[in-house]
Amino acid sequence: MTLESLALQGRSQAYTSLAASVTSRICELRKELIKESLADSQTCEHKMEFVANIHGITFINDSRACSVNSTWFALESIYGPIIWVAGGVDRGNDYSMVRHLVKEKVKAIIFLGDAIKKILDAFDGIDIPIIRSANMAEAVELGYHLGKKGDTVLLSPACASFDMFENYEARGCAFKEVVKML
Repeated sequence: MTLESLALQGRSQAYTSLAASVTSRICELRKELIKESLADSQTCEHKMEFVANIHGITFINDSRACSVNSTWFALESIYGPIIWVAGGVDRGNDYSMVRHLVKEKVKAIIFLGDAIKKILDAFDGIDIPIIRSANMAEAVELGYHLGKKGDTVLLSPACASFDMFENYEARGCAFKEVVKML
């Protein structure tokens, strides 16, 4: 089975699929059943969840990514230019661990919430637009207008949601609702 045939794409998903495959073989499941399952898997809601592809721009809801580590996996797993929707309540995050991925893959950052200064400081000197958004509707619309065919608008906040939303689920649902209105 090739990496391209896995339903869940990206390096971290490939590792997870490999571990699941090995475990399944140890449990003596048939190879065909394992292949079928890996080609048909779906992500959990709010975790690298495909929302829509509109005019060639893919929208991904990774609202569950409330830490920089989780966002690293999201940024790392996407091929092609990313418009990253980030921000919220910073919990002492060290954004330097994603700086190289931002330089390599991100064409713009749209941020929401309280973590403004820390995000601006963390990505200072990287020649990409960093735009503040007042709310989720504005963030999604900005992402759509900045995007081109082949780009991904990724909600992967790296922060808690409590400044604007009740929880990460509400944040993710708000993202999906606005995307579906485009």
